[in-house]
Amino acid sequence: MSLKFGTSGLRGLSQDLKGKASAIYATAFARHLLASGQAKAGDPILIGQDFRDSSPDIAQTCIGALEAAGLKPIDCGALPTPALALYSMSLKAAALMITGSHIPADRNGIKFYRPDGEIDKQDETAIAELAKQVEGEAVSVTSATAENRSNQANALFFERNASLLPEKSLSGLKIGVYQHSTVARDAFVDVLNHYGANVLPLGRSETFIPVDTEAVSSDTLEKLKAWSAEYKLDAIISADGDGDRPLLADEHGIPLRGDLLGLITANFLKADVVVTPVTSNSGIEGNGDFQVLRTKVGSPFVIAGMDEALSNGNKGVIGFEANGGFLTASPFTLNGKTVSALPTRDCFLPLLAVLKLAAEQKKPLSEIAAAYKLPVAAADRLQDFAQEKSAALMQHLRSSRANLESFLQPVGTVKDTSDIDGLRVTLTDGSTIHFRPSGNAPEMRCYVEAADADKADELLSKGLNLIRNFG
Repeated sequence: MSLKFGTSGLRGLSQDLKGKASAIYATAFARHLLASGQAKAGDPILIGQDFRDSSPDIAQTCIGALEAAGLKPIDCGALPTPALALYSMSLKAAALMITGSHIPADRNGIKFYRPDGEIDKQDETAIAELAKQVEGEAVSVTSATAENRSNQANALFFERNASLLPEKSLSGLKIGVYQHSTVARDAFVDVLNHYGANVLPLGRSETFIPVDTEAVSSDTLEKLKAWSAEYKLDAIISADGDGDRPLLADEHGIPLRGDLLGLITANFLKADVVVTPVTSNSGIEGNGDFQVLRTKVGSPFVIAGMDEALSNGNKGVIGFEANGGFLTASPFTLNGKTVSALPTRDCFLPLLAVLKLAAEQKKPLSEIAAAYKLPVAAADRLQDFAQEKSAALMQHLRSSRANLESFLQPVGTVKDTSDIDGLRVTLTDGSTIHFRPSGNAPEMRCYVEAADADKADELLSKGLNLIRNFG
């Protein structure tokens, strides 16, 4: 079976998750909540989903399993993951989000939320162990329906996003919304209209399209550039399938990196501590009045870092990832209102913060991005790259300095290495190249930084070829 926990939740082939497997994991999660005292019999538990063809079936099976386990399921329909998390935290209830995020349509997953937010790695281990026990039982696989509160969940999320900026903050901006199949597509239009932007919905699809905001496909890039030119847009916004990772393209249709969005948002909030993975841009440390803590890739690690910062007495703690997903561990005061902490990936706050800056400065996004003078970063992935081959490559590179230097000889000379997550190598010319296997899909990712775009593109191309030709 393909199912396993990755950087954010359980994922695998849809055909493996549908039916008994989804009932097993939903039951395991319910038992974990009950055994740990995070829920008691009869407590509500929320279920949300994305627009994948397989999501409704999986959601209905989970509803049946959760009900059989003694909890009271509440159906929140198709909505952004941060909207589900916000509503669940407001009710002090656990939740499940049926989504595969950005991965292909033939795959799906489940994200699990405790009443206080995302599960951590310890929770993952406990759920996985309980799933093994449940698998040996005669678990009931029954599809069911539940009370629907999608309107309430979406209304609460809109209320939050409508309080982040002053009224009409985005007046004068013409913004395209690449709607594709993201569950955030209608909420984007509503929120932008609320702030006075001229909004143009684009590319709505009833077929699921896997949009990866960290490694934007050539097809998506072509769409963004064509729409920007045709409609003379100031920006285009979008998100991945479950609406927790932002995509923001400038006036030319060129996407801004997610870690730049996070950096701008950290400054917008006047954050004191920034927690971000090792894959985020190395220039972050020099572009704000905050402390930076680096982690492994994945929201559970960012959340653990934020919790550590809070336990050390810090205020104004936030986190973000290179994919742009933005998390708040502390409440912040904006426009005289307190915005509660939302310690899960959110795409709305970073998009609104950056668009507000563009409206205030009356400058194009490309100029705003360039002013930060960050090293030019690029990333891409090789799909259908067997996880066994990824493991063999990483073992080879880590086994000796000689192996690493020989492998990288076509791109440069090794200066330093970091093994926080994957293998990050600083070369003697100051550029970096970082190899990292996906935790939940047959993919190998490569991240690079260089002095300019041409050098970054060249280094990325060479790095992907090195991976491709290994073995």
